[in-house]
Parts: sequence; structure tokens; C-alpha cells
Amino acid sequence: MLKTTISPIILSFAGKPKASRFIFQAFNKVVLQDTTPSARRNASTNLTTLHQGPPTSAYVHLPFCRKRCHYCDFPILALGTSSSSSNVYEEGKEDDPRITNYVDLLVREIKATRTDFDANPNLETVFFGGGTPSLVPPKLVSLVLETLTLNFGLTPDAEISMEMDPGTFDGQKLKELMDLGVNRVSLGVQAFQDELLKACGRAHGVSQVYEAIEFVKECGVENWSMDLISSLPHQTLDMWEESLRLAIQSKPNHVSVYDLQVEQGTKFGNLYTPGQSPLPSETQSAEFYKTASSMLRGAGYEHYEVSSYSKGDFKCKHNLIYWKNKPFYAFGLGSASYVGGLRFSRPRRLKEYTNYVADLENGAANWCGTGVVDLKDVATDIVMLSFRTSKGLDLKEFGEAFGSEVVKSICKVYEPYVESGHIVCLDDMRREVMSDEVNTLVASDEAKIENHVRYLRLKDPDGFLLSNELISLAFGVVAP
Repeated sequence: MLKTTISPIILSFAGKPKASRFIFQAFNKVVLQDTTPSARRNASTNLTTLHQGPPTSAYVHLPFCRKRCHYCDFPILALGTSSSSSNVYEEGKEDDPRITNYVDLLVREIKATRTDFDANPNLETVFFGGGTPSLVPPKLVSLVLETLTLNFGLTPDAEISMEMDPGTFDGQKLKELMDLGVNRVSLGVQAFQDELLKACGRAHGVSQVYEAIEFVKECGVENWSMDLISSLPHQTLDMWEESLRLAIQSKPNHVSVYDLQVEQGTKFGNLYTPGQSPLPSETQSAEFYKTASSMLRGAGYEHYEVSSYSKGDFKCKHNLIYWKNKPFYAFGLGSASYVGGLRFSRPRRLKEYTNYVADLENGAANWCGTGVVDLKDVATDIVMLSFRTSKGLDLKEFGEAFGSEVVKSICKVYEPYVESGHIVCLDDMRREVMSDEVNTLVASDEAKIENHVRYLRLKDPDGFLLSNELISLAFGVVAP
């Protein structure tokens, strides 16, 4: 399990790695001289305008792993491996009290989440992240889905995703999960070299990778994704190209590509310093990113989000909820919800999470947190999340929410990067608007730029590689 979150804004999404250290690191909001209108002063909107109605998505954290990977700082519960078992797929099938007790807590949390929305639409996406959710017996997954359905409802065509690691499931288990409604599999491959998998503490080898791919295909899973990770210790460009090539040959509908983030307190954090051997340099990591973009796009995958590639209509609907800054429920250890413009994280330790669930049932805790929505925070979230995607920042919607003057200030600060090609401006038909026209619009006292430039997006891949700097500039405008 890796992380794809943008800390500290979203603690727990769908169990992927943080985006790269040079792409969307944990941003500190930059404070520049207050010479431009801030989002807070100019916003004339409400949360409904900002896609803040009742959630239609739920993230469920199943924290169990066979062991902790060397890069992982996520809240997990390591089950260990059974040396006496001749069949690795027997692991997690029996009623392990650690799993059953946790699922009981999870179900209690879901039941205690009593919303007060005027209308509660059915859930359209559910994402089981972890951890390694495929270690959980199907009958317990069924219990969670039944509870979600009773509490919130579930649309007949809901996207139900599950992260699954090679070596933790076989065809029978996968079919049982599919019978429950799981219709999207995110396969945590990470690398196609045994030495790299061993070096980062993964519990599977390459032979199990191919076995898992075969299970997915034999069971007829149409919507499946493969995760890969770059910038591992001792990883070379040749190794990375081989992993990408073998991933493409496996024909997943979706590929997620992440750059290693070395976290304090992890084994890698104790052993290695980012940018120093045996980890690749920043330049080498950038080359890994460019190579992934080139090879996957060349194979027909759309690079629709900074770490995500898809074919056809197989974008991850659940993750798009995050990138569009829409609300979502979250349940389980360490997970974070986003409801009513507020982000709320559950405890990361089991004892504290157990107490939280009890308090929730007693009315002593609030399932969506408390506090006042800060529109400047909402604005910076929208900018950062929008720039993760190929769609980019919708200036018309942003202007309606936070004011045309803020839009003009953003465009002004980006003029040099539009000219250099790191930022692309598009009209409402997604045709490129040239830099000289953008300059003219910025200089005009009357023109509403969003009537002529509908979207700002980062250039793939060079704009993405400068995203820390570029997004910090926007933060200085919207939250001075």
C-alpha cells in the first residue's frame, strides 16, 4: 500500500503513495505581499456552488497487511505470514479476531454516522483502501457493503473499487468479491523486478504478480488498474522502462505511477536521504516521470491526472471526486472525510479509533468534525487539486465563486509560464489561447479573462515537474 495523498490537506484517500517529492509535495501556503484581492474578501458564494452538497462517495480503510513495507507510514495492522500454511491464499480466510473486531468497529462507525442533509443521495462510488483490503474475507467485505447500503444507499451501477496485492487472493476469492459488487481492482504491483520488490519490503514476488494478473483476467474483471512506483533504491532507468513495458503488455485499463516519498519514521527514512545514492537524484526522478508519461501515452493511455493514466472511459470515478474537490465520506482507522467544506481525520491508532467510535455512538464526537469553513482554504484546495488533472483549473467556476479580480491576478502571475509553455491556456472548446492574447487580456482593465480563457492546466510533463513552484504562486494570490 502506498499513498497518493496531498498532505496535510487530505490525510487518507485511496491508499496510494504521495505524489512525487517534485510533484505536489506537502505545500506550505505561501504568504506574499498583500497586493491582490484575496479569495476570502471577494467570494460571494456558498458551499453548494462549490460542489459541497451531500457526498455520493465513501472511502473505507481496511488496514491489514502481511507486513509493513519499508516506505510505508500509513496506519496499518500487520498480520504476519503463516509459515505453517501451504497455501498463501488461506491467509485471511479464517476468522482472525483482529480482522473481525476491526470490521465490527467499522460497521459501528458507519451506523453511527447520522447525516442531517435534506436529501441523502445513494453512493455512486466506494473505495476499499488500506492496507491490503484483499486480505479481508469476502463475508466481512459483504458486511461492510450491506451496512453502507442500509445507511446511505448504493446505486445499481456504483463503482466499487478494491486495492489488492499479488499473493493475497486467488480466482475463487476474487469471484466471491465480484459477486458482492466489487467491479474495479487496483493491483499493487509496484515493480517487475524481484530485487526491487525485496528491497522495499514487499510481501510478493514477480511470479505472484503474473499469477495475480492471470486471476484478474480469468475472472473477467474489465475495470482494473496497476500501480507502479519509481525512484526506488538501486532502481535504474532500464528497470523502470522494463516495468512500464511489462505493465503495458499486461493490458490494464488504468495505470497509476508514483514516485517514492521517503517518510520519517519508516525503514527507508532511517536508511536513506532523498536525492542521495542509492536513491536517484532529482534529475533522475524527473526522467522517470517523463519516461512514464511518454511510454504510457504512446501506448494509448490518457494522462488525465498527475499520477494516473487510463484508456477509454476507465478513469477512476472515485478518485475524480477528490480531484474535483467534491465531498466524500470516510470510515476507518486514519481515514479523512471531506464534508461541508471541512476535512476531518479519524485517529491513526486503534485504541484511539475505538474510543472515537464509542464517542460517536454516544453523541460525544462529530463524524464530520467541527469548525468554520475558511473560503481561502477551499480556494487553495481547488487550485491544487485542479492542477493535478488534465482538465486543469476552471476559471469560470473559480471566478463565480471567488471573484474575477482573483482570476485576473492568477493569470497575471502565470504570464511568464504561459509564455514558456509550462502552463497552457484553453478556451471553453479546449482550444489553446496563445500567450500574446493572454497578455492583452491581463493588461485590460475591463476584460473578464474567464470569458476568453476557460481553463489553466499544467503542461505534460514539464509543467507537472514545476508544479510546486507554480501552485505556490497561485497560493500567494488566493491566500495572501
